Amino acid sequence: MCVAGAVPMRMESLSVAFVLPCLNEARTIEWCVTRAREALAEIRNRYGLSGEVIVADNGSTDGSQALAIRGGARVVSVSERGYGAALIGGFAATKAPYLVMGDSDCSYDFVEALPMIGALIEGADLCMGSRFRGEIKPNAMPWKNRYIGNPALTGLLRMMFRTDITDAHCGIRAISRTAYDRLKLSSTGMEFASEMVLKSALAGLTIAEVPVTLSPDQRGRPPHLNPWRDGLRHLVYMFLLNPVWLFLVPSAALFCLGSLLLAALVLAGDSTLFLPGGLRFGDHWAVAASAALVMSTQTGMIGLFAVVIGARDGLMRPARHLRGLLHRSRLQHWLLAGGGTGLAGLIWIATITLGWIASDYGALNQMRALIAAATMVILGSQIFFSGFLLSILSGHRSRHAGAI
Repeated sequence: MCVAGAVPMRMESLSVAFVLPCLNEARTIEWCVTRAREALAEIRNRYGLSGEVIVADNGSTDGSQALAIRGGARVVSVSERGYGAALIGGFAATKAPYLVMGDSDCSYDFVEALPMIGALIEGADLCMGSRFRGEIKPNAMPWKNRYIGNPALTGLLRMMFRTDITDAHCGIRAISRTAYDRLKLSSTGMEFASEMVLKSALAGLTIAEVPVTLSPDQRGRPPHLNPWRDGLRHLVYMFLLNPVWLFLVPSAALFCLGSLLLAALVLAGDSTLFLPGGLRFGDHWAVAASAALVMSTQTGMIGLFAVVIGARDGLMRPARHLRGLLHRSRLQHWLLAGGGTGLAGLIWIATITLGWIASDYGALNQMRALIAAATMVILGSQIFFSGFLLSILSGHRSRHAGAI
């Protein structure tokens, strides 16, 4: 990474840095830099803070760098390609305690960042812009993004991460240096913006939101953003950062389904279960129920491992019920639960075997019971050894609360 352009003052003395990622934005970059500098003048008047504009150039070949310097920006060349890589390089080039990021396509007016800086000064860690609380000008956003993509993804984010954000994908936002350093953001692509919001919500940071205006892109070419590809990446990233919804919720549902089905089949003995519509449940369904129980237990334990790792590494603060579980959790509890479940299954298998021997090796019609007993042995071994792994992840302690 190299730096071009004059530095208006020592980096240590600057309080606000506007960081603009840039890749061949010759038609718009100078206007964006000018508006950012006008925003800095207002910030100086209102809050007494100095600042600079940094253009994080990602290898432009259309002269964007010279235009940015002419507009009064400091240009930072970032060799690694990607929206996130450019922003990470730009943020690394300043020590300013308040960081503002925004696109270089004239879609946002940087003067609207003033209340964002005010929110940070008042204690917010991250201040998001909201186009839905502000204004979306005609032709500024495709209808599928406005009425389907953004509302759906933002709704999922609100539900999964318990946040009040109304616009998860707004391109202009401000974050404090302390919060940025704490989050340790690493995504190099478009998911960088998603990572910032999701990790902030997981870490329990204070997130504010102010209305902003979205204007049509003025670059005269297709945007770097691909709505379907980047929307899917955002969706995947939401699940990657939320082990509760990725692992624990599906595993709990699958475990309940498998338990009810297997219990009903075992209690029914040799009878076939009939449901409305002519659907029949017999011995073959016991195998499916067993598989559901094994899969759900394994998935649930993986989810608990992910929660412990996330809490241990400071990426998330588990929900109250999970914190309560981990505070009560001890290695011996898992060993007793796993050993007891496995032993009960072995005793059940032994009982079936002894009954078969007592019948002089006659016809054995205990398929469902044998499947249930074998499932208990498998589940017991999973729980038993998972307890050890939980202790390893918790810092080689028998008390698993050490991870949170």
